[in-house]
Amino acid sequence: MAYYIAGEGTVKPYAAFDPKSDAEMLRKAMKGFGTDEKAIIKVLANRSNEQRVYIGIAFKQLYGKDLIDDLKSELSGNFERVILALMMPTHDYLASQIHKAISGLGTDEDVLIEVLCARTNQEIWAINEAYTRLYGKSMEEDIKSDTSGHFERLLVSACTGARSEDPADSSRAKDTAQALYDAGVGQWGTDESVFNSILVSESFQQLAHTFYEYQKLAGHTVVEAIDKEMSGDLKKGFLAIAKCVENRPFYFAEKLYKAMRALVLMMTHSFELWFLVAKLTWFK
Repeated sequence: MAYYIAGEGTVKPYAAFDPKSDAEMLRKAMKGFGTDEKAIIKVLANRSNEQRVYIGIAFKQLYGKDLIDDLKSELSGNFERVILALMMPTHDYLASQIHKAISGLGTDEDVLIEVLCARTNQEIWAINEAYTRLYGKSMEEDIKSDTSGHFERLLVSACTGARSEDPADSSRAKDTAQALYDAGVGQWGTDESVFNSILVSESFQQLAHTFYEYQKLAGHTVVEAIDKEMSGDLKKGFLAIAKCVENRPFYFAEKLYKAMRALVLMMTHSFELWFLVAKLTWFK
């Protein structure tokens, strides 16, 4: 039974890392007329997040300038956004995305779900610390002021970073699988609080055992049950957790695929619109 796959990022620490050499390459890429974007990609996209932080320190030491300021002045558009995101410590970046998602008019629920529902306890603790340090406020309190209902409860539960870290217990998984079944397809209506208490408090490894027992009991997966029984942002949040239990790397791969597919469709529609305008203009 291999449900839960934790996975790691594909960018590993560079074995022959020399922050001063990398800083020199970046300086050369941005000096003079034009910018060598390929050189910037070659360095920053092939170093771990921690190594990029050390490159920034080396850059300031060598040239008395802030690397991020230089990157801002030399780059633009989405490329600038990606590179600047790479330069931020991971948990600072995730905290900034949470803050952006709940600031101003409206709320970006998808960002809240992706950041909070797919992280380990240690990651959540680090994001909480970064949020308080950067904005002087509690991330939990800000989220509570911007969300409501069962969705608010899900996010507040996720914010605690208090999943059980006990060893997985197959026998207990049968009881929690039964509880999920009874709270969902096993009754009229759905008890969202039971799903919340199990999906946000159990370890990902324990949930993997629970999901296995649930499928044996119900004849369908927990993902399928959530898809049928839930709706709205709460459904998206529970699905994020369930998909991370099944295969965390696949969850993020799916997010990337859908984001890029949407971009391709947008570009296709833009071309169709351009062609229609051209046709109306040139072939009257």
